[in-house]
Amino acid sequence: MEVAFEEPSIWTDAEPLECCAIVPEAPDVATISFVSPSGAWFRYRPGQFVTLELPVPGGTVWRTYTISSSPSRPLTLAITVKAGPNSIGTRWMFDHLRIGMKIRAKGPAGIFTLPMRGDGKYLFISAGAGVTPALSMTNYLFDRGLGTDIVLINCARRPAEIICRRRLELMAARVPSIKLHFIVEEDDPYDVWTGYRGRLNQLMLGLIAGDYLERQVYCCGPEPFMDAVREMLIALGYDMENYHQESFAVAVKTEAEAPELDDYVPDESNAAEILFADSGVTAKCDETDTVLVAAKAAGLNIPNGCNFGICGTCKVRKLAGDVHMVHNGGITEEEIEEGYILACCSRPIGHVEVAI
Repeated sequence: MEVAFEEPSIWTDAEPLECCAIVPEAPDVATISFVSPSGAWFRYRPGQFVTLELPVPGGTVWRTYTISSSPSRPLTLAITVKAGPNSIGTRWMFDHLRIGMKIRAKGPAGIFTLPMRGDGKYLFISAGAGVTPALSMTNYLFDRGLGTDIVLINCARRPAEIICRRRLELMAARVPSIKLHFIVEEDDPYDVWTGYRGRLNQLMLGLIAGDYLERQVYCCGPEPFMDAVREMLIALGYDMENYHQESFAVAVKTEAEAPELDDYVPDESNAAEILFADSGVTAKCDETDTVLVAAKAAGLNIPNGCNFGICGTCKVRKLAGDVHMVHNGGITEEEIEEGYILACCSRPIGHVEVAI
C-alpha cells in the first residue's frame, strides 16, 4: 500500500509562533524554540533574524532577534537571547513567556548570511550574544556534512558566560574541520581555564587562524568590538571585500539599508612625512609605513622590542598630526589621550610630528 507524501507548507508571518521549549544557556541567557501551530516548516538562511511582537507592560514592542537554529532543521525556529540590565522585551520573555504561548512575528529577513552553496573557508568572530548567527551558520554547515573549514572565535567576560558552548563543542567533537577558540577576560572562581585570556588582538588571531587572509570573515558583537576587529584586519592587510558584519543595534534587511563603514585604510599611494622634532629630521614615507620603519630609514633609533604593539617599548609622544594605530595592549587609553603612540604600529596620515 502506497502512502501519499504531502508536501509541507512553508511558514509565513501571517501565522503566529508557538513556544515549544525554553532552555537555559548561561546567566540571563536562554534558547527559546518555536513551532508553527499549523505544522508548517520554516524556511530562512543561516544568519537571518525575526522580529517578535512582545506585549510588555505599558504597550506592545517589537524586538529583533537573530535566529540561532539552522534552516537544515525546518520543524522549529529558535532564538538565543540575553537579558541585559536594561532589557524590556527580552526580560518580558524570561518572566512571562511559557511553553504553548503564541506570539506574532515578522520575517525572516536579513542580509548577514552565508552564500547559497556555503563553500570556502570561514572565520566566525563574535563577542557575547553575537555568537548567535555564527551558531546558526556553523550548525548549517555541520548538517551539510561537507567538512567545511570553520574557525570560530567567541569572546566572553568569563567561561560561564560563553553562550551555547556545549552545543558548539558537540559539533566540533564530530567534525575535525570545525575549530573552536574561546577568549575570556577573567576566570570563574574555583574553576580552571586553560584557554586564551584578555581581549582578541592581532597576535591571538595569528595563532588561532594563521591563514585568516584566505578566509571569509563573519563578525557580530557590540559596535566597539566590531570596530576593533575591522581595524585589526585592516592593519594586517586583510581584503575587506571578504569581511561581513552584523550589528546588535541595526537590523539590516536589504543591501540598501546597510550602513557604510567609515574605516580609514592606509594607502601606499598616499604620501606622508614625519618630522622627528628633537632630531630636526624629516622623513618622507607613505601611509603604509610605520613611524618605526620611517625612523630607521632616516638613521634614527627608537628603542623597540616586539614590533607588534604588545610590549610598549617603542612608545613615543606625538606632537602634531594624525596616525592610524592598531595596537595589541602595549599602551593605555590614558596614554593615548596624552598624545603617546606606539611607533611600531602607528602609520602616519599626512604630516606628523613626534618627539624623537
